[in-house]
Amino acid sequence: MINLRKLAVLAASLAALAACAKTAAPDTAADETAARAVNIAWYKAYNAGDGAAVAALYSEDAVLNAPGAPAARGKASISEYFVKGAAATAAAGVALVDGLTSEVGVSGDLAWQSGTFKITDKSGAAVDAGKYLTVFQRKDGKWIIIRDTWNSDAAPAAPTATAASAAPPK
Repeated sequence: MINLRKLAVLAASLAALAACAKTAAPDTAADETAARAVNIAWYKAYNAGDGAAVAALYSEDAVLNAPGAPAARGKASISEYFVKGAAATAAAGVALVDGLTSEVGVSGDLAWQSGTFKITDKSGAAVDAGKYLTVFQRKDGKWIIIRDTWNSDAAPAAPTATAASAAPPK
């Protein structure tokens, strides 16, 4: 004779398993494309010397961690950094080029992109290369940068005697 209690437990277990199997991962392809588009706009504006357009891609409370500089906090500081830097880069005739591959991930209203870049001179020769990590947040249906950092693959310059003497003692 079939035990009704065991049969009920088995039926409930199978129903729960079937419900789990029907849950699909969210489709993030459109959000990944949108995050990549922000990065493409960043490179285009920076290489055009338009630091204000670059800064417009950041949130009001964003933090920029650029190499060799203190953290720039807030859109005004970020704008100041890019207005100077993009204009100088354009005047020098160098360009930033996004690497061929990058990774993008999305989780709810947050996204990240990591990849590589190179800096080329007027002839197209690479003068530097490095990597970046950018974090985006969806605000009012639009992806904006909330954290950004990058660095060079080149080894840092050796400390000078002056810098070594200014270092705090251990």
